[in-house]
Amino acid sequence: MSKLKLSALVMFATLLAGCGGMPETVVQTPLTARPQAASAVTPPMNGAIFQTASYRPMFEDRRARLIGDTITITINERSSAGKQAGSSGSKTGSVVAAAPNIFGIFGNTTDRFSASASSASKYEDKGVITSGNNFVSTLTVTVIDVLSNGNLVVAGEKQVALDKGGEFIRFSGVVDPATVEKGNIVSSTRVADARIEYRTNARIDAAEVMSMLARFFLSVMPL
Repeated sequence: MSKLKLSALVMFATLLAGCGGMPETVVQTPLTARPQAASAVTPPMNGAIFQTASYRPMFEDRRARLIGDTITITINERSSAGKQAGSSGSKTGSVVAAAPNIFGIFGNTTDRFSASASSASKYEDKGVITSGNNFVSTLTVTVIDVLSNGNLVVAGEKQVALDKGGEFIRFSGVVDPATVEKGNIVSSTRVADARIEYRTNARIDAAEVMSMLARFFLSVMPL
């Protein structure tokens, strides 16, 4: 087996292995964080009853505020965009020429000879581009960090295994605790620096990879 064929087989196997695994992600943060064990936490020895590190209001809902707490994100993203452009131009021209009549000599003959020409050109270009997205889902994420101003850095993932593939929903962003509603629910439209993605590793994606592979070989092999 030649080296070219061996390299092609290795690349083909690598692509197939990538299709069966977890797809790449735009969420660059850890997807979960567990709270520290109670035995590992050393409370501050300031002699006070009130401790800000573990404070939970008695007459308030248990809102997420510590690392390891969970928040339910209601994903309701809708976007649309459109662009329309057009240009046109036209040009016409005509030429008429008759045979000269010199001093009235052979006038009846030269009047029969004449020439005319006309030209016309038209250019028109139109383009319309529209796009729209609609993503509705619900995902529970984990608080992975608490910033100095109290905002919560959240991230999470949901995996759904189907018959012939899997679906991956990933989310990350920064949540203001003031926007967290009852039941620890917050809308994705109120999350800062939000990164939302929906990926699959079904056979449809594998078919797309095969078409890319076919285009690669067609580009390097003469037919």
